[in-house]
Amino acid sequence: MAEINSHRSGQFLQIIFKLLPNKPDGLPAKDILLTIPDQIKLSEFETGYYPSTPNSQRFEKIVRFATIGAVKAGWLVKNKGRWFITNEGTQAYKEFSDPEKLYKEASRLYNIWKKSRPIEDGIDDGGEIEEPQIRMTLEEVEELAKEQIQSILEALNPYEFQDLVANLLTAMGYFIYWIAPPGKDGGIDIIAYNDPLGANGPRVKVQVKHRINTSIPVEQLRAFMSVIGSDEIGIFVSSGGFTSNVWDESRSQDKRKITLIDLDSFVELWIKYYPKLTQEGRQTLPLKPVYFPALSN
Repeated sequence: MAEINSHRSGQFLQIIFKLLPNKPDGLPAKDILLTIPDQIKLSEFETGYYPSTPNSQRFEKIVRFATIGAVKAGWLVKNKGRWFITNEGTQAYKEFSDPEKLYKEASRLYNIWKKSRPIEDGIDDGGEIEEPQIRMTLEEVEELAKEQIQSILEALNPYEFQDLVANLLTAMGYFIYWIAPPGKDGGIDIIAYNDPLGANGPRVKVQVKHRINTSIPVEQLRAFMSVIGSDEIGIFVSSGGFTSNVWDESRSQDKRKITLIDLDSFVELWIKYYPKLTQEGRQTLPLKPVYFPALSN
């Protein structure tokens, strides 16, 4: 990356930090990368390709590399393919108007973090260059995996997704008593118990909404809570996620037990309980583990 200096890397950081304030849910990394060419004129080198990654332009790797120090500095958080700016990151963006100073300060904090790490068994983990390169590859694979899983789920109709939720609950040890047929369901899609007869533990009522990229508003949560008794558990599954008001409302409940499951949470649970899923469930959403070197954070 000899063609990329600290000033250029700092310019990329400034673009990212400009995009993320007032975005409490962050932004998908792929969306941030798509905006880069519109924000800054890229060089011929940056628009070219590395032989090992012919499907993505060099600037994408360069931008990811530039963010490593910002993450370790506590300015940027990457989680499940989304990037978030922290309060410290917002402050750094305001404080360092010079892009080179911004990047060098992130690099300085990265080196402090690096030196503070213990060397396990007397073996270093590869140094400052090799480790970020591995981490960038893992980051990209995780984002690609999320995109592909989402594309599979998008292709399902609401009742197929409802069956996936029931399959997951079964793998988690619940016994499915009832699944709503097509038509009006009264706000409940699945009823489950902790045992086959429903003799032990509370009854579980589940509502499932399959609307990718459409967040559930707080009014729908309140309608769901109205059919949850004080001795019952409510689970609201939404592939499109929930608005911030919905999360706040669910956390404020003292009497009703409400659990929200968005797409990320659903996939995490699907991975965790994958060995216990039925063959039908695995065929609908098949997964395969990919192993990378285990590097400590």
